[in-house]
Amino acid sequence: MIRCHLSRLMGENKMKIADVARETGLHRNTITLLYNETANRVDLETIDRLCALFKCTAGELFEYIPDSSSVG
Repeated sequence: MIRCHLSRLMGENKMKIADVARETGLHRNTITLLYNETANRVDLETIDRLCALFKCTAGELFEYIPDSSSVG
């Protein structure tokens, strides 16, 4: 499973979804899906804008957590 740390980054920077949308130009719905970890896919442009805003790497924004069902 892929874990998104957007909610943590937003909390550390005291930002709301509206703030992130305004600063990145991303749709509120896109940010909300990532914030709630319910997104099924993410565009590279979205990752790029979020990493630029939070001055982080993609590895700090997302984390891969293996689970028993994904091990083949």
